[in-house]
Amino acid sequence: MKKLNWLKRFLPDRFIVALLAAICLASFVPISGTVAVYYDYFTNAAIALLFFLHGAKLSRDAIYAGATNWRLHVCVLLTTFALFPLIGLASQPLLSGWLTPELLAGVLFLCLLPSTVQSSIAFTSVARGNIPGAVCSASLSNVLGVFITPLLAGLLISSQSISGGGSLNAVVDILLKILLPFVVGQIARRWVGGWISAHPKLVKFVDQGSIVLVVYGAFSASVVEGLWQRMPLSALAVLAVVCVVLLGIVMGLTFIVGRRFFAREDEIVLLFCGSKKSLASGIPMAKVLFAGSALGSAVLPLMLFHQLQLIVCALIAARYGRAADAADAASATGPAR
Repeated sequence: MKKLNWLKRFLPDRFIVALLAAICLASFVPISGTVAVYYDYFTNAAIALLFFLHGAKLSRDAIYAGATNWRLHVCVLLTTFALFPLIGLASQPLLSGWLTPELLAGVLFLCLLPSTVQSSIAFTSVARGNIPGAVCSASLSNVLGVFITPLLAGLLISSQSISGGGSLNAVVDILLKILLPFVVGQIARRWVGGWISAHPKLVKFVDQGSIVLVVYGAFSASVVEGLWQRMPLSALAVLAVVCVVLLGIVMGLTFIVGRRFFAREDEIVLLFCGSKKSLASGIPMAKVLFAGSALGSAVLPLMLFHQLQLIVCALIAARYGRAADAADAASATGPAR
């Protein structure tokens, strides 16, 4: 049994399996034409529902509880929206000979995204870190990311990859499709918040199901445009290495800064909230920001990075937790005076 539990840490969860299945299905049975148009309407509605639920789930009390730790939150935000983008920009000339322009845009887009919410808080809890601080940092990152990510994308990513040339229309589009449902969810929280809390599995299904739908539509459009004919296997291998190196650099730097300037509980928050990127926010944003033929390639780096961060962070969180348990046990069984 212990061996099976150990192996499960390295196996992809059902959500990742569903995403991979969507890619495979789109590769062999892509949708196109009129069906694709109506499917696009359907996915837009799913995205609106996704961000409505995010807004309705987010507790303002939990955010206020951790809002006073401004040094921690500033560090997380600087890691997410300054350190990551700088690394992404620096990597562009180094990777230009190895990756296609669409994948280069996807790597940079990955670096511009906000942190995750649920998994960052969950890993912080497993590692025995500052949970209210994680709630505040991750939530603030996601809320600000609605504004910051499209603006940075418009400034830094090639206009040929951005839908509408990175113009103000793209920003307005993402604000209407993402921010508006989120704000409506916050307003409706007093009426639907209790119901949402009572049905976490249903909400999770809607959340993840929306993303799977978007991935299938995105890769269908890209396959119709000849995605796999233009995507060499060597580029995919390089992309996997890039994700490993990117995560390693950021986690190493956040660990050093956290160990030097913060208490252990806040060190854990900086490590997990600062090093992670949100698939739930990233794929809907990519759908709005990127042109149809570039969309599938643009989300590939994010999907690889997402799986990698889950595996690595799960292992690190478990190690932190075991160290905390051992410290507690040693304190409880210390020598009697």
